[in-house]
Amino acid sequence: MKIYYLVLTLAFLVAACSSSRVPSDESPDSIISNPEGTGPALEIEMIRGEAHNHPLMAIWVEDEDGSYIQTLYVSESIGKGVFQHGDTSRGFWMPGEIRRPAALPYWAHKRGIRAADGLYIPSPANPVPDAYTGPTPGKSFVLHTRLDSNTPKRFFVLFEINQTWDWNEYWTNNKYPDDDAYKTSCQPALVYSTFVDLDDLRREYTMELIGRSHHSGADGKLYDDLHTMTTALHIAEKILVRVPGKEGS
Repeated sequence: MKIYYLVLTLAFLVAACSSSRVPSDESPDSIISNPEGTGPALEIEMIRGEAHNHPLMAIWVEDEDGSYIQTLYVSESIGKGVFQHGDTSRGFWMPGEIRRPAALPYWAHKRGIRAADGLYIPSPANPVPDAYTGPTPGKSFVLHTRLDSNTPKRFFVLFEINQTWDWNEYWTNNKYPDDDAYKTSCQPALVYSTFVDLDDLRREYTMELIGRSHHSGADGKLYDDLHTMTTALHIAEKILVRVPGKEGS
């Protein structure tokens, strides 16, 4: 396992060193999820920041009381429990099952489905349906999605994002030397939120940073000590939620 972490760390460092600033004229990718949904249509646009480097993410909806309604989109590797570069047993990269409880723990605990191993993240035995999963976008994107069915007119949209191996002076690689889950997360996942009112004329909502997740995914609490976060704050420059069809702006 330690060799696996070392190999992934070196691969990430190479990728990070070769990355550049976000081009000013970059066009976002277009992603579609849940096309068969019969509920309200939504568009979620994430404009990537300078620290963006293929982060894992989950987008979901909650009611006014903060109760989970449904997932809109989650990175396929987390949603299926299988990473494309998860198995090196044959001396080269192959897809393999990996448990990453620290990746997106706020979403996972909100979803509330516990796997056989006690973790709340999906497993290959009980994955998130294909309609709600997809590859991790490599740049800015616009997600075109629908809710499963008619929902309350007022709800929260949440967005959790986590970029592996983004150590800083507080979240160091030896901060929790015996916690393997932490070593796959480093700076914890960040959580953004906005409140949508379908009866409001406003068409666009800006998501606000509301906290961070547990550093190793041990619980589903939201933590507010964001002063420890550095580059993680620049994975996303801006996240917007739009309601197509509204005449207001």
